[in-house]
Amino acid sequence: MRSLVLGLEEMDHTPLSQVGGKGLNLSKLSRMEGIHVPEGFCVTTEGYLEAIRQNETYHALLERLTLLQADDRTQIGEISRAIRQTLTETVIPPGVVAAVTLHLSRLGDDQAYAVRSSATAEDLPQASFAGQQDTYLNIIGLDAILEHIRKCWASLFTDRAVIYRMQNGFDHRQVYLSVIIQRMIFPQASGILFTADPVTNNRKLLSIDASYGLGEALVSGLVTADGYKVQNGEIVEKRIAAKKLAIYGIPGGGTETRLLGPDQQEAQTLSEPQILQLARIGRQIEANFGSPQDIEWCLADDTFYIVQSRPITTLFPIPESSDQENRAYLSVGHAQMMTDAMKPLGLSFYLMITPATMRKAGGRLFVDITSHLASPARNTIIDTLGKSDPLVKDALLTIIGRDDFIPAPPAAEQPPAPNQNNTAKPSPAEQVPAGGDPAIVTELIKSCEASVEALKQSIRTKSGSALFEFIREDIQELKRVLFNPQSTAVFMAAMDASSWINDHLNEWLGEINAADTLSQSVQNNITSEMGLALLDVADVIRPCPQVVDYLQQAQGDDFLAVLCTLEGGQEAYDALTDYLDRYGMRCTGEIDITRPRWSEKPSMLLPLILGNIRNFGPNAGKQRFEQGRQEAWNKEQELLARLKQLPDGDHKARETKQNIDLVRNFIGYREYPKYGYINRYMVYKQAMLKEAERLVQAGVIREREDIFYLYFEELEEAVRTSSLDDELIRTRKDEFHVYQKLTPPRVITSDGEILSGRYKREHLPSGALAGLPVSSGVVEGRARVILKMEEADLEEGDILVTSFTDPSWTPLFVSIKGLVTEVGGLMTHGSVIAREYGIPAVVGVADATKLIQDGQRIRVHGTEGYIEIY
Repeated sequence: MRSLVLGLEEMDHTPLSQVGGKGLNLSKLSRMEGIHVPEGFCVTTEGYLEAIRQNETYHALLERLTLLQADDRTQIGEISRAIRQTLTETVIPPGVVAAVTLHLSRLGDDQAYAVRSSATAEDLPQASFAGQQDTYLNIIGLDAILEHIRKCWASLFTDRAVIYRMQNGFDHRQVYLSVIIQRMIFPQASGILFTADPVTNNRKLLSIDASYGLGEALVSGLVTADGYKVQNGEIVEKRIAAKKLAIYGIPGGGTETRLLGPDQQEAQTLSEPQILQLARIGRQIEANFGSPQDIEWCLADDTFYIVQSRPITTLFPIPESSDQENRAYLSVGHAQMMTDAMKPLGLSFYLMITPATMRKAGGRLFVDITSHLASPARNTIIDTLGKSDPLVKDALLTIIGRDDFIPAPPAAEQPPAPNQNNTAKPSPAEQVPAGGDPAIVTELIKSCEASVEALKQSIRTKSGSALFEFIREDIQELKRVLFNPQSTAVFMAAMDASSWINDHLNEWLGEINAADTLSQSVQNNITSEMGLALLDVADVIRPCPQVVDYLQQAQGDDFLAVLCTLEGGQEAYDALTDYLDRYGMRCTGEIDITRPRWSEKPSMLLPLILGNIRNFGPNAGKQRFEQGRQEAWNKEQELLARLKQLPDGDHKARETKQNIDLVRNFIGYREYPKYGYINRYMVYKQAMLKEAERLVQAGVIREREDIFYLYFEELEEAVRTSSLDDELIRTRKDEFHVYQKLTPPRVITSDGEILSGRYKREHLPSGALAGLPVSSGVVEGRARVILKMEEADLEEGDILVTSFTDPSWTPLFVSIKGLVTEVGGLMTHGSVIAREYGIPAVVGVADATKLIQDGQRIRVHGTEGYIEIY
């Protein structure tokens, strides 16, 4: 029989389900040599369960609560309030009363106690639940303690705790509460100790907050605490706060807030020896638990008491590496415009394709850039990266500014040697492949299409282990096409020509980012064509009211089957299926092969199609393309005419014309290589899902999508042996759920320190948000903060604000007049399409989706690179 009450010293092998996260951790702390934990005992979850077992009102209310969603705030509040009242009126089982009475007699009936909640979903590695349940201090007497046990039970259903559980995927019916009763410590000082700095995430930098009296003043925000930072056994920073108030226990029970004397208000709470002693205690506790800890402590009679320790759940993991000393890592997700966590199979495929050395962390990939930062060419490398993302450049400059982290290169970087004739570097137009003939793009596209078609034919006969060997071999063909030097030379020539135009026309004419307008409505841009093609789909559906009404109500992804039964439905069906045949392999986050594609989940396109029907008239796609083409032509003629008026104007105009042609002939192809490799992804995925179906039929996995939580080699082995540890899938799903909540850093070190970088800007308007200008123009409108493309509800003229955009977001671009993203670079997909559509855009705006509220009016300065909020 499980115990109703256990002493802290009795909980050696007690499961978390009986004593909760806080109780389990306190028990471990109490057994650590040299760590002082106030004496106490725990009313286990068995006592809680016995109290509610026959309470029909409680169970009825709990079932109602379980049916709600996190945004049903009013109903959550009403039902939670009723459950709390029920629990505070619950009769505590006699066995619990007897056991509590016995433990109090051993510790002292007349002593003061702290009564603390300890939930089974609390202080966990993946979710801390910090502050979600209640604690009561300086409680004296059996009756008062029993009353506060009930209050702790009731605090399991505070609104904040209920919503937190919903947001973190915990079932209310599977979360129970134990209650910790500990001898009350009346400290001279108390506070919080983080064994990893919560601001920078640096695992070597320990952070201490300290204030006088009980820690409730600090936790509740009543006072600003002193702040101390300790690294490698040395105090590296001290911040002494003005501490006017403190909370103390009072005789007879309860607490009170007191005004501190003038001598204490400005005094340092802890002495330097005490700071270092507390830091050593923190490192000891961290080593015992095996992860960075958030520790609550108090100081009484020159002794530090630990009253709680929990994992710090907000830290981004350090990239895996055999050498963890002084390394610097760059986020792949920020470069690829996909900062979401990836499932293991998605990571596998990216790792098989990329030539760079990668490290995994938090479901993302990072490049170890340490050797580059230690090389003589590091300044060139940093400048190159900075052109795409100035925040990365600033972060890397911060790192190399610390000589003790990455040493300076052995020799100073040499400037590039001038050529023999001592003339300027030739224009990109003089270096392009095939003389700039646009026919080369047509040939490259044909070659890629033929390669994909050959793959489709060959893979049909492959299954079992042979399929995986075939995919492994075909990856080499994918890489051959993707990294074809001729292909790369084509779009690099266009990118260089774009830079040449911007630099020279700024110098000659004072034109800023002239290439933006010149890039509108170019040929062979598969991504921009995809957005315009969805306007054509809307043209087919718009005249069919039955189809429009049906699509507005359609649920699920089988809606296509019903279309043909409606008036005009066959035409709508043909238009949609033709679109999916061409573009159905695309989706948000498409570099992760596990993400659902449009052809697998066509309902994702419905909001976009319906938005196009609502916001545009017939033939909008062709009109928009022609408008952009005309604007580019007019801009070209204007610029060439102005150039001819300059000294040596004919030569300048001729050279500029060559580079304009280069941009217009080749820049559209910038989008095609990725389209080609995402095509192959779809073929691989369909073949692997057939193997997954066989595994489901054999009982090896529960559902097809379980294979996404296996690395490629693991899936290959599971198919070969028809066996798999089911626990592995469950563990990976839990890990992925945690990773999804993490925000990946642009740059992270082997110490876990996150460097976000800052824009070095002067003269920005007050309150403006700085970013990277990627598409010229100034536009004002309503901000629509959208995190999932399929949830978009745009009106023409809105400004899209989101975390990142990849090619799948392009169909939204036809409806917007401005773009703001948190991630991006000058030549990333969203930036290229924004320029082609003529949309002012600013990317790399840190925390844009948090700082800009949905519905606010904002002004996007796409030429200068900042956002104003009104």
